[in-house]
Amino acid sequence: MKLKVTKLALTLSAVGLSTAVLAQDMNSDTTKRFDKKSFRTWSIGLNGGMLTHFTPFNNASNGDFRTPEETWGYGGYIKKQILPGFGIQADFLGGKVRGYQANYLPSPSAAQNNSSFTTNIDWSAAVSANLTIANLSLNHKRSALSPYVTGGAGYMSSSANVQGLPAAIVEAGSYNRNWFVPIGAGLKFGLSKTINIDLGYNVYFMKTPVFDGVRGGANDRFSYAHAGLEFSLGRKKSSQLANYSPIAALREESAAESAELKGMLSASEQKRLADEQAQQQLQQQYAKDLGDDDADGVANKFDKCPGTPAGTVVDGSGCALPERRPDVKVFVTEEDKQVVREAIANLEFDLGKATIREHSFASLDKVANLLVTKNFTLKLAGHTDNTGSAALNLRLSKDRAEAVKQYLVSKGANTSRIEATGYGQTQPIASNKTAAGRQKNRRVEFTIF
Repeated sequence: MKLKVTKLALTLSAVGLSTAVLAQDMNSDTTKRFDKKSFRTWSIGLNGGMLTHFTPFNNASNGDFRTPEETWGYGGYIKKQILPGFGIQADFLGGKVRGYQANYLPSPSAAQNNSSFTTNIDWSAAVSANLTIANLSLNHKRSALSPYVTGGAGYMSSSANVQGLPAAIVEAGSYNRNWFVPIGAGLKFGLSKTINIDLGYNVYFMKTPVFDGVRGGANDRFSYAHAGLEFSLGRKKSSQLANYSPIAALREESAAESAELKGMLSASEQKRLADEQAQQQLQQQYAKDLGDDDADGVANKFDKCPGTPAGTVVDGSGCALPERRPDVKVFVTEEDKQVVREAIANLEFDLGKATIREHSFASLDKVANLLVTKNFTLKLAGHTDNTGSAALNLRLSKDRAEAVKQYLVSKGANTSRIEATGYGQTQPIASNKTAAGRQKNRRVEFTIF
């Protein structure tokens, strides 16, 4: 008997060890963090194994019969997983339990050797709580190996056939229905999200002393070592709740969020450094543009004649002024006036802005040449129509007059001989009630002398 039990224990240990060795690496999968998850909570199981009236809780005499005989049994269950570590299952069991050598008879004796019992389990149903231990893992969200323990209560119908014992101690009647308490332990190996291998060992504590057909002094018990398959039910991509570790899942989600935050901080820091570098480059360029390398009083950005010798008198664009001639009376000729009229006629700005359009440059260049060669003085007066506010029109007229002045200075004209003034909408030369009149009022007047 001890040899058979030892073989059984070694067999179960070897199977458990092999499943541990073959346990798959459960890497964290990609999920949306903190979203509501769906799980497989219903499962059914089928199993078969060995029934015997020997249990680890039997006394030295091994109950009413000394020697057990292993027989095949079969069972199944339906389970509802309520929490990751807790479920309720309905168990079913069938088969026969046999034993030899009644302890009631003298030992050793031929009568004892010829005594036996066979109990047929007609049907058996129990409700048990199932506590899964593997989902306490801190590292794997889904465990491949899931140890568990069970305990509950059930009701059984059985019939016993006793051989070789006096009728006085044999229970009369074919069928007995009795309560029992099943406790068990086992482990499950996850082959996939749907199928588990189930290895378990249950002990059934009968609430009757006549399960084996003999009225003994204590309640009977028997055991069931089994192997089977469990099939979980649910959505195709859902995991089993029974082998899911919420602690490991939370650690995985927290680690993913931490990595994302680190990435965001790193990207933010890189952007900050890039912005600082760009700002430094802008400051360096700004300092270079506003510098005056040739010390002629004109910033590099506006100096059209860089590198002029020290002490050279330059105009607004940094170019040397022509040799000063003796002051002579200058006269504005009709040709000079025509140049100014053409400049006025060709002068156009972008709508609502003080930006001179490119086709106006040629006629303005001729005006600049007059100012340089004949040393004329020029007064610029900017005007607008009455569209918009008076303050806005005043500023726009001033900006446009200043834009013309700056252009002429950039072409070599002496800035001190150009006056730019804005009058806004205060000096119309035509009616603002018509488009043609407003067009005439939007102007810059040139007065050369």
